[in-house]
Amino acid sequence: MLEETTSSTAGPREWAGLAVLLLPCVLASMDMSVMFVAMPSLTADLEPSGSQLLWIMDSYGFLLAGLLITMGTLGDRIGRRRLLLAGAAAFGGASVLAAFSATPTMLIVARMLLGIAGATLAPSTLALIRGMFHDARQRATAVGLWTAGFAGGAVLGPIIGGLLLQHFHWGSVFLINVPVMLLLLALGPLLLPEHRTLAEGPFDLLGAVLSIGSVLGIVYGVKQFAAHGFGWLPIAGCVAGLVAGVAFVRRQRTAARPLIDLALVRSRAFAVPLLIDLLATFALVGFNLFTWQYLQVVLGMSPLESALWALPTFAVMPIGIGVAATLAARIGKPRVLALGLLVAAAGFGLLALPLPGAAYFIAALTVVSLGIAGVAAVVTDVILSAAPPERAGMASAMAETSAEFGGAMGIALLGSIGAAVYRAAMPSGAETLEAAAKLPPGDALREAAFAAFSTETGVAAVVCAGLMLGAAVVIVRVR
Repeated sequence: MLEETTSSTAGPREWAGLAVLLLPCVLASMDMSVMFVAMPSLTADLEPSGSQLLWIMDSYGFLLAGLLITMGTLGDRIGRRRLLLAGAAAFGGASVLAAFSATPTMLIVARMLLGIAGATLAPSTLALIRGMFHDARQRATAVGLWTAGFAGGAVLGPIIGGLLLQHFHWGSVFLINVPVMLLLLALGPLLLPEHRTLAEGPFDLLGAVLSIGSVLGIVYGVKQFAAHGFGWLPIAGCVAGLVAGVAFVRRQRTAARPLIDLALVRSRAFAVPLLIDLLATFALVGFNLFTWQYLQVVLGMSPLESALWALPTFAVMPIGIGVAATLAARIGKPRVLALGLLVAAAGFGLLALPLPGAAYFIAALTVVSLGIAGVAAVVTDVILSAAPPERAGMASAMAETSAEFGGAMGIALLGSIGAAVYRAAMPSGAETLEAAAKLPPGDALREAAFAAFSTETGVAAVVCAGLMLGAAVVIVRVR
C-alpha cells in the first residue's frame, strides 16, 4: 500500500476549513440514526402505513448510497466546494420540508431529497480534505477527525433526538440541520478552496444511471433479505443490481470520460484498502443489531438511555484515531491497520463470551471501537493517497460506497445468522425475543429466550472476529 512523503504543510486557514467540513459530516450521519427515536412520535402523528413507514426509514440511506459515485465524480468536474455548498443548501431546504411534513408521502419525498443532498456531502468533504492537506501526517489527522465526525453523528443522533423530543415536536430533529447548514454556507466560501478537474467530453450520464441502479438494487435487495429473509423481492433487487453493475463496468471501459478509473480499481494499493473498509464496516454496523437488542430489549433500556450507555464506544474513537495517526508515522500504515484489526478482533472475542451485564458488554464493544476507529481513519487516508488528486472525488465516493455496502451486508448476513442460531436454540414455536422480554422475570421461556440471544450474539461475534483476523492477514501479506 502507498506510503506518501510529506510536502507543504497546512496552516490555520486549512484547519479552520476542516472544522467547517466536519459540520455536514456530523449532520449527514445524525440524519440516519435520529429516526430511530423520532419514529414513534411521527408515527403517532402522521399514521403511515407499514409500507410508508419503511420508505420513511430507508429512502434516505438508499438514495445516499446510490448517488455517492455519481456525486463524487460530478464534484471532480464542476468543483468540490461548489457541489458541497449546493448540497448544503438543498439539505437545509429538505430538512425544513421534512420538519413540517403533514402527510407520510410528504415526509418520504423530503427524506428522498435529504438522501440526494446528503450524497454530495461525504465525497465533497473528503475530496476537499485531499486537496487542502498535502502533508501526509496532517492529512492522516484530518481524515481521522473526518471519520470521528461521521461516527460521532451516528451516536449523537439518538441522544440529541431524545432530548429534543422531550420538549418539542418531532420535526425539531430535522430543524437542527438548518442553522448548521447556514453556517456552512456562510463560512465555506471564505475558508474552503475550490478544487476541480478540467473535464474533457460530456458527463457520462448513462454510466451514472447504471451506477445508481446497481447500488440501489443491491442495497435494497440486501436490506429486504435482512428484514424478511429469502423471497422473490430481495432476489430480484440483487439480480437487477448485479446486471446494472455488469453493464456499468462495461460502460466504463468504453466511455470517453468514465465515472471511475478501472485501472485504479484493479490496483492492489486501492482495492485492498477498499476491501478492508468494507469488512470493518460490515462487522461494526452489523453487530449493532445485537447491541441495541441487548440494551433495549434484554435490559429494557429506553432509546435515549441505551444511547447514553453507548457513549464510551464513541468517546474512545478520538483516542484510537490519534494513536493510529501517531503510529502510522513511525511504523507505517499497513502495520497500524493490522494492529487495529487485531484489537477489534480481541474485542469481538470478548463479546463471544456469555454476557454478564451492560458494563461488560459496553467495555468489550469499546475495545472494538478503539480498533476500528484507527482502521477507519488510516484506511480512508490510504484510499485517498492511492488515487491521483484529480480523482479525489471519485476515490472518496468509492470509499463511502464500500462502507455502505459493508454496513448493508453486515446487517443482512449477521442478522440472518443470528436469527438461525436463535431459532435453533429455542423450542419450536416459542416466543420471539421481543415477546419473551415482556414476560415476568424468572419465567422459563423468558430465560430461554435470553440464553438463546446470548448464543446468537456469541456466534455473530465469532464471525466478526474471524473477519477481522482474516483482514489483518490480508494486510500483512499484500503490504
